Amino acid sequence: RYQHRKHSAPVIHHGDELVSGFLQQLTFSLTGAQQRTIEDIEEDLQRAHPMMRLVQGDVGSGKTVVAALAALYVIESGYQVALMAPTELLAEQHYKNFMHWFAALDVPIARLTGKMKGKARKEILSGIERGTYPMIVGTHALFQEDVHYDALGLVVIDEQHRFGVHQRLALKEKGSRGVPHQLVMTATPIPRTLAMTAFADLDVSVIDELPPGRTPVTTVVISDARREEVMQRVEEACKNGRQAYWVCTLIEESESLQCQAAEDTATELALRLQGLQIGLVHGRLSSAEKEQVMQQFKQGNLDLLVATTVIEVGVDVPNAAIMVIESAERFGLSQLHQLRGRVGRGAEQSYCILMSSYKISTESRKRLNTMVRTNDGFEIAEVDMKLRGPGDIDGTQQSGIGFDLKIANLGKDGEILQLARNVAI
Repeated sequence: RYQHRKHSAPVIHHGDELVSGFLQQLTFSLTGAQQRTIEDIEEDLQRAHPMMRLVQGDVGSGKTVVAALAALYVIESGYQVALMAPTELLAEQHYKNFMHWFAALDVPIARLTGKMKGKARKEILSGIERGTYPMIVGTHALFQEDVHYDALGLVVIDEQHRFGVHQRLALKEKGSRGVPHQLVMTATPIPRTLAMTAFADLDVSVIDELPPGRTPVTTVVISDARREEVMQRVEEACKNGRQAYWVCTLIEESESLQCQAAEDTATELALRLQGLQIGLVHGRLSSAEKEQVMQQFKQGNLDLLVATTVIEVGVDVPNAAIMVIESAERFGLSQLHQLRGRVGRGAEQSYCILMSSYKISTESRKRLNTMVRTNDGFEIAEVDMKLRGPGDIDGTQQSGIGFDLKIANLGKDGEILQLARNVAI
């Protein structure tokens, strides 16, 4: 952090035109938590050293709107903004959102992903270098060697836990007029003590309110012996015009076994639910194939989507009302919470059905009971840390974060960690 503050960054003093135009076209009011986070960001952007801020928000809390406002502050000051997402599917979704929001403001947006080749890619790169595009949305492709920016002022990184510290640091090389500001977002709520320790180079803002009009998802645990009943429930919902997800058993040992399980489940459901249009998404499909199926689901051409955990992050289909998770006891809490976040995105009541076998460990039962008890991602993250220990907080070991601590206990030592952090800063 000390090293980072030695760098100079663009000082952003924005006008009000784009921001007020954007706020006027929104069909909802910002929550108090969103407003607080935006004030934090505004303060950071007015300093002469680079902002390094982590925005934590639960599933559906409205982080993207906050990122859009931050982007407009910077664009209005004459700088460019790059938004990086971990997958092409998520990049595509952000691109469409920003196109929809920024069209009326007359802010040109470019999209850059790894699969773009040839003439189309050259034209985009040339536009980025000339400053034709104030807003650029894409994947890791945004930071390849051949990408040159005219005046990069802000980098927004979505789904922080997919990118390492080194990738964060590499981004600073792309600024031509000082080091760009960085805004890092995650929908995986991280316990406060863990965030303070693991992301010590970042300031943290928390969006801990959901927008009005969201109905909490009702979660139930059902024995897999009642599978037939669950299928009937899904069929009924789909015939009433809603859509559903069916997430297959998590098989850690092998992705090919996991894909096989998904294919078998899709075949079984197609035989049993013959009146429904069923799609299938798993890790062995190419990005283009995944995208095609997801688009069909989003457009309402599919009633039921059978999937592995590839749908865990960032998929937004407001009409989806049921999430079925098979062998739910095999999933980590954070993963279950992310999957549940794919439903409950409209005003109607949504359901998450956790199917599990009778014979499960005490720890698994605690995880499932936590899911039934609360929809609060931060509470779930705290329980997760107590059950699993902090090193595996995102379902996979966070490389580069050493949590084999000899004395401290992240669950209990929050106060002294805060003190140590304040001394260090």
